[in-house]
Amino acid sequence: MHSDPENITTHIAPNALLDMHIAIAGILYLLSPSLKDRPMLLLALVPSSALGCRGHLVLRHCRKLLTGARPLPHGASRALPRKIAPINHCRMVSTVPHNQTQLKPDDPHKFTLIYSFPAIRMLRVVSRLKLLQTGITLLLLPPVHYFYFHGQASYDLMCYSTGIAVFAAIMLYSLSHYLRRVVGMMYLDNSKTTLKVSHLTFWGHRRDVYMPVTDVMTLGDTGDTRTEPLLRLKRYSCPDTLYFSTRLGRVVDKQAFELVFGRFP
Repeated sequence: MHSDPENITTHIAPNALLDMHIAIAGILYLLSPSLKDRPMLLLALVPSSALGCRGHLVLRHCRKLLTGARPLPHGASRALPRKIAPINHCRMVSTVPHNQTQLKPDDPHKFTLIYSFPAIRMLRVVSRLKLLQTGITLLLLPPVHYFYFHGQASYDLMCYSTGIAVFAAIMLYSLSHYLRRVVGMMYLDNSKTTLKVSHLTFWGHRRDVYMPVTDVMTLGDTGDTRTEPLLRLKRYSCPDTLYFSTRLGRVVDKQAFELVFGRFP
């Protein structure tokens, strides 16, 4: 009695098939050139029936452990992470209706330029250079006196250095006396009640002086005329005098300027 070759495997016992698979897996495991690929090759050839009724689950967990994936508990599902769109722009939500506009009241302390003197920057540079020259001259004076008392400098050199230092100090005081009284800018606030005057200090810095408009003398009260190159800024409450020029300077707001100083007589 002859058997069909195609049906030979159907008459083989399940244990014989299992032994055959295990033998083939062992041979390929030994012949594998890479030690890293041997466990994966062994899991691919071993049938799941060899590990019991849940053999397919055991093989799946072993493959995930070898590849570095973390196995999930039985019955859990792998949910894809939700992507949250990044917030690129934030917009404040206003409770005020769109048909209503918020009007900001005018700031009474906001000042508007009414007069400027462009040459004040040059005067500031001159003041600082004169201060630097005087300082250097005074620093050189002690070494000259030291050398003179030790016989290493002549009497004429000592007198000459002392005279230059004294003259530089007098010139610095005289120059700063007038530069400090030159008005660089004048501002008037929105309420038309306060005048801000900017001028230089002894060190060449800017100083702002606030004074009421009612305390400022008009040009008629000071006695200045239109033909004079320098005009005086005087106050009723103090004798201090500042100087400005409408020829060399620039009147930015003529109406506000006349409100403070009046018209030229």
